Amino acid sequence: MLVVSACLAGMKVRYNGTDCLEDVIGEMVSSGKAVTVCPEILGGFQTPREPAEIQGGTGEDVLDGTARVLDRSGADVTDQYVAGAAETLAICRKMGATEIVLKENSPSCGSSMIYNGDFSGEKIPGEGVTTALLRRHGIKVWSEEDAVNEFV
Repeated sequence: MLVVSACLAGMKVRYNGTDCLEDVIGEMVSSGKAVTVCPEILGGFQTPREPAEIQGGTGEDVLDGTARVLDRSGADVTDQYVAGAAETLAICRKMGATEIVLKENSPSCGSSMIYNGDFSGEKIPGEGVTTALLRRHGIKVWSEEDAVNEFV
């Protein structure tokens, strides 16, 4: 079973209450070939919520305790991001999933790019907290772009 970011399946769970529907992914969920997760919702956030970015590094650094996730107003939301990542890992293990499709650029889900931490809209190479944790446990993480190209 494939696990996918809920926003990519059309669920309005992003920080601003929108989705990022990818038709192929939505169809996979509708046909029972994939299940959805939202690490941020699993970490205790509601929709909408303040946008957040990793400051001082990447998801790997957050897991190692050398970077933090802060929302735009400056609140430290690191614990919620780590909790959501752990819940996502638990779901993947329960489903027997070895692959997951996550939303690129997110502080949770980015697989190769994340925002730079100063809320300027600039992206940098790196991965989100959930991606980092899943990769540490041998789960292959796809971005939506890579997945759509792979599964079409």
